[in-house]
Amino acid sequence: MSFACRSALTVVLLVSAGAASVDAREVRVCNDPNNLPFSNRRGEGFENKIVDVIARELGATVQYTWWPERRGFIRNTLNAGLCDLIPGTVSGAKTIATTVPYYRSTYVFVTRPDAPEIASLDDPVLHQLRIGVHLIGDDGFNVPPAHALARRGVISNVRGFSIYGDYREDNPPARLIEAVASDDIDVAIAWGPLAAYFAAQHDPPLRVTAVLPLHDEGFPMTFPIAMGVPREDAAFRRELQSLIVNHRSEIDAILADYKVPRVDAFSRVARPRP
Repeated sequence: MSFACRSALTVVLLVSAGAASVDAREVRVCNDPNNLPFSNRRGEGFENKIVDVIARELGATVQYTWWPERRGFIRNTLNAGLCDLIPGTVSGAKTIATTVPYYRSTYVFVTRPDAPEIASLDDPVLHQLRIGVHLIGDDGFNVPPAHALARRGVISNVRGFSIYGDYREDNPPARLIEAVASDDIDVAIAWGPLAAYFAAQHDPPLRVTAVLPLHDEGFPMTFPIAMGVPREDAAFRRELQSLIVNHRSEIDAILADYKVPRVDAFSRVARPRP
């Protein structure tokens, strides 16, 4: 091959490589770096795994911005232009656009396996038990089960655990579930995905049952979870929705692997596979 031909071929290859580089797609994701079972910096959470499915189908690489998921999370990340996607947020959130939900879960009771099973928020035994619930924020903002307990006069035997906790430790919200295992409290009432994941880590596993009723005097115990994108990015939202629908079985399998409690259309808790 002549020098001229080699030179021409080199130019073509360089141009092709440059075009491929320009065309390479990147999905920018904002996630909490220390919040299993949802996400962590090592990519071990189920939101990380589902993002991997999306990136694979888009032929894209993933660029994470790590930010503790606290008040102001959406304002400081997605709405500040730091990312294109939040993989887990309540469907219908007002400040962003959300996809169709990819799961619906519920608050649950977590008890030791030898303890009596709690039937519902109206079970009289709750007046005698040591109950733990998460508190959100420095002002002790109450989660729906805490409001439901207070409405029933169950107050003095309820202990609050900060959902933020000590961020120097792994997965601070897990302290609530650990308090059940160590007999510091008798029952925890916690968000299902978190509760079921950490309940399964103990030997024997802690018992997890759905909080009933699923809707209590204006306080829902179940929430549909979707993916969040900027309001102006309607095209990406449609793309994500198509992927969620077309890869439903793969996403469901990931959720089942992490023991996520699911609520079906008939308001029953669908038990994840073993």
